[in-house]
This record gives sequence, structure tokens and C-alpha cells, in this order.
Amino acid sequence: MAGVMKLMCSVLIAAALIAAIAPPSEALGCGEVVSYLGPCIPYVTNRGALGACCGGVKGLYSAAKTTQDRQTVCICLKSLARSYRGVNFGKAAGLPGKCGVSVPYKISPSTDCSKVK
Repeated sequence: MAGVMKLMCSVLIAAALIAAIAPPSEALGCGEVVSYLGPCIPYVTNRGALGACCGGVKGLYSAAKTTQDRQTVCICLKSLARSYRGVNFGKAAGLPGKCGVSVPYKISPSTDCSKVK
């Protein structure tokens, strides 16, 4: 029994040390982008009103703090645009302005995401 307790304590200490020295994983992923912008899909596909979209746009804008985050958002937006039929790219590009945020790149399938800073 004492051996099992020592082993468990050693494993817990090792796990705590690894967690303490590992860099935090806070980078945005496409899943989060979809989660934020899901309410915008009816609007940009001409099937609904703006509704709760601006809350998602503002949330995503404030979550994308680093260049890597902004590039990920750009890549995900381009991927999303290709995966949904009937996306009105004019409406998609106008979302930041309608929602009161300033995005440092044009929301378009032709945007070069590697140049987003």
C-alpha cells in the first residue's frame, strides 16, 4: 500500500511540474471561430437577420489577440466561406463595420492570410 501511495505522489508531482513549465495553450482554433460566428451564418447566406451575430463578431475580435490568432481566424473564415453555399461575400465583408469593430484585413476568399498581422 505504501508503494502505491509513493507512486501516486510521484505521478502527481511529475504532472504538476509538467503543467507548470508547459506553455499555455490559448491559441484560437477553427472550432472557436465557428462557435463565435455561428449566429452570423443565416445573415451572410441571406436567410436571416443580423440578430446575435454582432456579439459573436465582437467576442471573436477580442479573443484574437496575437498575429497567430488573427491569421487562424482569417484561414478559418476562408474555409468557412468555401464550405457554405450561398455566402454573400459583401455581407460577410461588412460584418465588422456593422458590428462596430475594425478588422485589419479584408474579409474575402482572396485575402492572403499570411500577411495578416
